Amino acid sequence: MDREVWSLDKIRDLFDLTGKVAIVTGGSGAFGQAAAKGLAAFGADVVIAGRHADTLDTAAADIAQAGTKVIPIPCDATDADAVEAMVARTVDELGHVDVLVTASGVANRFAAEEFPIDEWQKVMDSLVKGTYVCCQAAGKRMIAQGNGKIITVGSIRGELGHPGGYSAYGTAKGAVHLLTKQLATEWAKHHINVNSIAPCIFWTPLTQQVLDDPKLYQIFMQRIPWGRAADPQDFIGATVYLASAASDFVTGDILMVDGGSKAG
Repeated sequence: MDREVWSLDKIRDLFDLTGKVAIVTGGSGAFGQAAAKGLAAFGADVVIAGRHADTLDTAAADIAQAGTKVIPIPCDATDADAVEAMVARTVDELGHVDVLVTASGVANRFAAEEFPIDEWQKVMDSLVKGTYVCCQAAGKRMIAQGNGKIITVGSIRGELGHPGGYSAYGTAKGAVHLLTKQLATEWAKHHINVNSIAPCIFWTPLTQQVLDDPKLYQIFMQRIPWGRAADPQDFIGATVYLASAASDFVTGDILMVDGGSKAG
């Protein structure tokens, strides 16, 4: 079989996202907004989805500084009808959907023996059901067009336990990791890459209380060889890589962006 030999121009363009359309759920959150800004900076038009219209509008104005189209769409990622409508609107207004980043979710923490079951279920629905619903809706469009890139958001907690009350969050992220691999194997025949970015703890309004507590901060830092919590900007490079042609032969991977936590 003849093999394609890439030109230098093609190699230089590996990370170019010009003409691509990306959907980022949780697009006004710390991870989602950073990811959307990175995708836009490399040329993609971006739809950001989330529950709150006011925060979406603020995030959209920031992302739009990259000069591409940015459309905020209020949407509950666990509502299949709402997600289907959001994806349909994306296709109607922008023509197609090439990239999906699933960055929405909640992270309630309780001691395992005290975790209220309804709160535990909220985490599972938000992270597992929400990821699956969005992947399914976007995946159908990608199957029809014969290609696509899906980036789920996992966590180091999906790989390793922690004494900090993560019996719901860690379990849910572990499920997201396996879902990523399952979809990757099912959809490879459609040339759809499905990968996950798995962060360590990073600075967001949701983690501020934890990271501002000296005792808890020390517990977390002892587990991160790099010696600091992540910043949302740390995930931009990984997102652009997994969204671009640079990762065309990468699928089913859990990319740890964790300062060495999994290694050490």
